[in-house]
Amino acid sequence: MKYQIIVLSIIFSISIITPTAHAQINPDPLQRSIQVDIDSLGNVIVTHEIKKQNSAQQLDLLDGTVTNLTVTNEDEEDIQFGTINENSIMILPSNEEVIVSYELKDVLTLEDNIWTWNVLYLHSTSFILPEEADLIFVNEQPVLLGDKPGIMCHGCQMKLEYSLDQKKSIQSIKNQNEEYIIEIITWAEINQFRFDKDVGMTFEIEGDNDFVTVIIPKNFLNKPYEVLFDDEKIRFHSYIENGTHTWLNLRPESSGQVSISGVIVPDFTQIDTNSVPVEYVIGIGIAIAVGVGIIFIKKRK
Repeated sequence: MKYQIIVLSIIFSISIITPTAHAQINPDPLQRSIQVDIDSLGNVIVTHEIKKQNSAQQLDLLDGTVTNLTVTNEDEEDIQFGTINENSIMILPSNEEVIVSYELKDVLTLEDNIWTWNVLYLHSTSFILPEEADLIFVNEQPVLLGDKPGIMCHGCQMKLEYSLDQKKSIQSIKNQNEEYIIEIITWAEINQFRFDKDVGMTFEIEGDNDFVTVIIPKNFLNKPYEVLFDDEKIRFHSYIENGTHTWLNLRPESSGQVSISGVIVPDFTQIDTNSVPVEYVIGIGIAIAVGVGIIFIKKRK
């Protein structure tokens, strides 16, 4: 587990700042690291790296059904340990580091293409997500992974949600010789995309409680943004500003019409609502999480 940590953003919620801050101020005297690996089928493997200990120490495992538990040294030789209960073991004194590994069942659920896990483990824990999970949600706050394999959760109390290989709808807006690409990422169906400089962008979505992410060129439409759903204001997140694009995220409860308005930069004269086969690459954004501090994890070359 050789990973280089890159700190991008840490934001704490007032409602849970006490346990979160406490977990970070007092380093874990027992564990060097905790890593959770999740594959595309929802299988979970947890690995704890335990420091050398002069006395027996209790290790609490993550909540869930623990299977295939192993306790070894770095040479993969078995180390003796004691069982306290289904999710707690006793690590015996050791003059070498100990690795505890197990599979965790019954924690991830899949519904309407969204994997969900309510995590509660008050130690800093890294989560390695499937490669197909480019965009995830932590306590309903969007986090763009990009080429990073996962996040680290400080605390750690979070609702983790992600979807694999989400559909992308590419829309083109033209102004004379300029073309502006709008990308919409969602499992919902997107129809009737159009632009009017008096009301902004509008499109119809067909789906219930689907995350909708809209990537907007800043030289086309800039903040302050207003997002309406069926002509009523809806909560949204403007969470990535990379110099050229802004990412807006919303989650309507049902099908309906989405309207997005802001400061129109150029004077538009024409709109083309036909989808075009364009793959648009967005640079590194800012990850925001409410209730937990998160950092991206980058593999060493």
